[in-house]
Amino acid sequence: MPPEADALLQASRIDAGYGTMQVLWGVDLDVRPGETVLLLGANGAGKTTFLKSLVGLVAVRHGSIRLGHADITKMRSSARMRLGMTYMSELAVFPDLTIEENIRIGAQALGHPDPGSRLDELYGLFPALRDKRRDAASSLSGGQRKMLGIAKALAAEPKLLVMDEPSAGLSPLFVKEVIRILANLRGRGLALLVAEQNIGFLEVATRVFVLEGGRIRFSGTVAEMNDNEALHRAYFGLK
Repeated sequence: MPPEADALLQASRIDAGYGTMQVLWGVDLDVRPGETVLLLGANGAGKTTFLKSLVGLVAVRHGSIRLGHADITKMRSSARMRLGMTYMSELAVFPDLTIEENIRIGAQALGHPDPGSRLDELYGLFPALRDKRRDAASSLSGGQRKMLGIAKALAAEPKLLVMDEPSAGLSPLFVKEVIRILANLRGRGLALLVAEQNIGFLEVATRVFVLEGGRIRFSGTVAEMNDNEALHRAYFGLK
């Protein structure tokens, strides 16, 4: 795929895997500034491997990754973070540290000049965390930990937030809360790449890519996906 002039993130023809096992085959994906891109796929489709290749936790065997004007294909994870990319895994937080310590670590990861002011902003977005800020993250419910994980990832004010299965382990009520939070983040200049199997996240997406068997099977707008009846039947069992 040729580089998109307006792309913040451009992954082109990505092959990756573990040892002798190849997981990704020629994956193309781009994220533009300020948009929310949803990477949909079932368990085992290769979503986590792809995200880890973007952030430098899995080596790319073939292809290239650009963030802005920089080729980050072979950069260390820490260097990618300094360029404005943060990664929220399923675990997301340090359970033995307090809520405030987790958020401060997130702010320091990209060298935020004033972590204290950032704390106040994030407590405004996540008021439930303010009253518990001195408590260990391990004391939180699964849904509250997910809120903390999002706050920690946002603490350094990244350009791009990469999220792996934010709905994992959550009740339907908390999944709706995560979707609400992501909807509120739109329009703040932050780009999001969200890997999910829950189609409820289509509600907040600008564009969607469907990954199956380590290959992109569809890419387009949410409207285009909704119009594709064969895709719905094949991947989501929808009529």
